Amino acid sequence: MIQEEGATLDEVATVAYAHLFQAFAEPTRLAIVQHLASGEHRVRDLVEHMGLAQSTASKHVGFLVECGLATMRPEGRSTWYSLAQSELLRTLIAAAERLLDATGTQALLCTHLRLPHTHHATDTDKK
Repeated sequence: MIQEEGATLDEVATVAYAHLFQAFAEPTRLAIVQHLASGEHRVRDLVEHMGLAQSTASKHVGFLVECGLATMRPEGRSTWYSLAQSELLRTLIAAAERLLDATGTQALLCTHLRLPHTHHATDTDKK
């Protein structure tokens, strides 16, 4: 820990926060978060939807998993990725939008990150 006048800085906590915020600091990763907010995706889906190279999409999704922002679910030969804490992420995005607005920048991310996500039942789900 670092001692400063009247304050103690926890280096481990500071690194953890920096790592978390680093996930949002890269525009491609933030775009992937927006895609994952709409539901599970495979890397190949992100490649098709976003026009990314497979290696780029894999690298960024791996970083999101490492940060604990995304989870992976193997299914056969595929791996599906989804947001790990979607409600907490929506709260963070709402706070960021308020902070940006307070500093004179109006910016809104996709509606999936601003509104509670509802699952629409399909005929298969109802059976």
